[in-house]
Amino acid sequence: MEVDGNSQSHIVSGDRRPDALGYFNVLSDEIVCSILNLLSPRDVARLACASSVMYILCNEEPLWMNLCLNKENRELEYKGSWKRTTLHGLQVLNKCDDPCKKPLQFDGFNSLFLYKRFYRCYTRLDGFAFDQGNVERKTDLSLEEFLQQYDAQKPVLVSGLADTWLAKKTWTPEQLLIKYEDTSFRISQRSANKVAMKLKDYVSYIQEQHDEDPLYIFDDKFGEVAPDLLKDYSVPHLFPDDYFDVLDSDQRPPFRWLIIGPERSGASWHVDPALTSAWNTLLCGRKRWALYPPGRVPLGVTVHVNDEDGDVDIETPSSLQWWLDFYPLLADEDKPIECTQLPGETIYVPTGWWHCVLNLETTIAVTQNYVNSKNFEFVCLDMAPGYKHKGVCRAGLLALEEQGKLDVEDNLSTMELARKQKKIKIDEHMNDSNCEIAKNGSDLEFSYDIDFLKMFLDKNRDHYNSLWSTSNCIGQRELRDWLWKLWIGKPGLRDLIWKGACIALNTSKWSKCMEELCSFHNISMPADEEKFPVGTGSNPVYLVGDNVVKIFVEDGLQTSIHALGTELEFYSIMQSTIDDNIQDTEYPFGIWSKKLFEYKKAGMSLEELVRSGGHANIWPYIITKRCKGKIFAELRDVLSGEEVSNLASFLGKQLHDLHVLPVTTLDDLSYLHMEKKLEMGHEAHEKCTMDNIIKDINLPAASKVFFTILNQKKKDVSCRLTKWGYPIPSTLIEKVNEYLPNDFVELQSLFKNENGKLEVHNCCSWVHTDIMDDNIHLEQMKESGNGREISWRPSYIYDFSNMSVGDPLLDLIPIHLDIFRGDVQLLKKLLESYKLPFGKRSSSDNGCKVRHISYLTMCYCIIHEENILGAIFGMSKELRTANSWEEVEETVWGYLNEYFSF
Repeated sequence: MEVDGNSQSHIVSGDRRPDALGYFNVLSDEIVCSILNLLSPRDVARLACASSVMYILCNEEPLWMNLCLNKENRELEYKGSWKRTTLHGLQVLNKCDDPCKKPLQFDGFNSLFLYKRFYRCYTRLDGFAFDQGNVERKTDLSLEEFLQQYDAQKPVLVSGLADTWLAKKTWTPEQLLIKYEDTSFRISQRSANKVAMKLKDYVSYIQEQHDEDPLYIFDDKFGEVAPDLLKDYSVPHLFPDDYFDVLDSDQRPPFRWLIIGPERSGASWHVDPALTSAWNTLLCGRKRWALYPPGRVPLGVTVHVNDEDGDVDIETPSSLQWWLDFYPLLADEDKPIECTQLPGETIYVPTGWWHCVLNLETTIAVTQNYVNSKNFEFVCLDMAPGYKHKGVCRAGLLALEEQGKLDVEDNLSTMELARKQKKIKIDEHMNDSNCEIAKNGSDLEFSYDIDFLKMFLDKNRDHYNSLWSTSNCIGQRELRDWLWKLWIGKPGLRDLIWKGACIALNTSKWSKCMEELCSFHNISMPADEEKFPVGTGSNPVYLVGDNVVKIFVEDGLQTSIHALGTELEFYSIMQSTIDDNIQDTEYPFGIWSKKLFEYKKAGMSLEELVRSGGHANIWPYIITKRCKGKIFAELRDVLSGEEVSNLASFLGKQLHDLHVLPVTTLDDLSYLHMEKKLEMGHEAHEKCTMDNIIKDINLPAASKVFFTILNQKKKDVSCRLTKWGYPIPSTLIEKVNEYLPNDFVELQSLFKNENGKLEVHNCCSWVHTDIMDDNIHLEQMKESGNGREISWRPSYIYDFSNMSVGDPLLDLIPIHLDIFRGDVQLLKKLLESYKLPFGKRSSSDNGCKVRHISYLTMCYCIIHEENILGAIFGMSKELRTANSWEEVEETVWGYLNEYFSF
């Protein structure tokens, strides 16, 4: 029922909830509000008309705040209320905004949940009495004293570190507005979408808002949008090392943030990413900090660790809600370590420590996370595959089942930990160099010691065969690249780097395997700089003297055998094209055996794929001659435009030679046990009648396997993209099944044979599938005449373990996105030397819509098992606001439609 303002006086006072909510009355207000958060703004507006209580619930500002922030990534402009801001974003504000209409009021309805939320929205913190706390305060702290007493041990609050900073005088809201009023900064909030606001709009927001968990600027890219801000401060002398600095700026994980927040805003309970340590310097306002030692989960916080990939999710109340609702419940001995941070003070947060921050007034701060010798092994541990160790690092022994605790108890007696010196103890007043950790209801002592925590690594998982946690701060390729650069660039730290790499990469296991191979083949043992696997690929590769030793381990033993067999078959075919006297050799684990194995895997669930990885002590391997020179990944930043253009032409010629190689035909599909033919869906795109035509198509066996694998990958694409999430726009994920074809056969070149039946050209050829910056080799030429001492020319493409049989377009995807980084001119240069046709897709003769080459390429990107879309939307911020897949397709791959082969 809809109730207007004049009718309320005729309503008898009483509990109107049962009649107003009907069957929803059995649900608490909190649950009803949670359900409303799942609806669209338009549906919430309609539901507000259903009854008086629904009107109240559907007009709550926190609800409209969530509805607004859950929209697409965009620049936000606050309009005085979140409902008005949402309607303005939907461009319907003028249609429904009536400034003369009075808000409706009803009696007979009370809600403690809404009252508490209302109180949090309007509470003021200037009257709260916060003492100085029990975190140690230091002035003129020396580096030696910091390293001995605090580094990776306990928090400390240091004054004087920012005395010489320009930021200490200029970082106020008023002064920052003068220079940066139109600069957009990233906003932190609990939505997966990324929101930005111009500084002038944000300052206006913090003056108007009454949110229980206000938005605050938490921008890790502030140095890019406002580079002058980086000149206003410097890293304090207490934190000289950051091992992530060996990575290029576009490779390293986020590490520094500008933080601006109003009263009541703050960071809820968390442990910093990758178990890094952090320093935070306050320039304006006051912050209240609460901290717990590692493994001590705060009251009201729940830690979830996915047992498939180790992804960590933390459920926690907002910072303000925790201080108001949970802090008063704590006994004195259970209260956190706390302090009030004042302008000019720097707080140090050690690795693994839980912390929560509440802004007592408008604050401005800068913070950085870093990796040094004290926390390096912890960072490697956090990125290692598996899940149990991640739970223990954050939740202590609470993360273990009872049986697991008993196993720990049995192991503790035999561990050589020097526990009296290494274990962390609790001291209520933090007077000594160690700190107290509660036992969390267990009789066991929890030790935040790397040797202790390594006990919980899953010995049956290794780095190369396990799912990678999406919560890791860097990807698998980036981790390998980081550790390799540390190994080469910091030789004095190799003992430490080796320990960390053994945790994250199982380096000791593969090094031992490699040494056995060298001994068996009478190859010289590796020198110190050769002990570490090179490159960023998914298989351990070692450079030993003039040899390359590659151990096939990716995705388990079965896949590795097929990878080796395919690579050997490919080498054989290349050699046979050169020497006619070479006899064909059968490879039982060659390319078609690999494709049939991929067909089986394409139909497996995620759990089955994890189990199929297996665990073995024997792995296939190959030893080849080492090429002199460097990979493109090492030379990208030093090559001239001409050299990169020459590389593009070289790649086109290489792809031409690759794609014209003969492929052994596949005739026998008997053991595939395919129970039903390829069929189109019930609804065809644009009234296409392919479902009637498909029965008459003569599909080659090879094409049948290829199309079946594509269609299998298409089935769960929406779930896969949703799991990957940002930066893939959620609105496009919702439209993905509508964009993709019913069946990939639709997109191939169909023609009528002499009998009048439709056939499909066999689109399958050899494809590399993985031509990226670490698989292209360049060699040094003589001195060039342009003033540079050396110049480089491309010489080889290598790493053929991922060879496949499929559409040649598949090779353009990694080249264009990884090598060319979307540069259309380089793609054009490649195609000029490629000179092969891609074929026409879906001619209008079969009654189906004509599809461009760009469409098929975009479809391959979408269904790819790797997060290709993450690379596309990460490379182009503009595409994140695209309204359709067609818009993305045209931007990234549109040039392919202009390509005509010579």
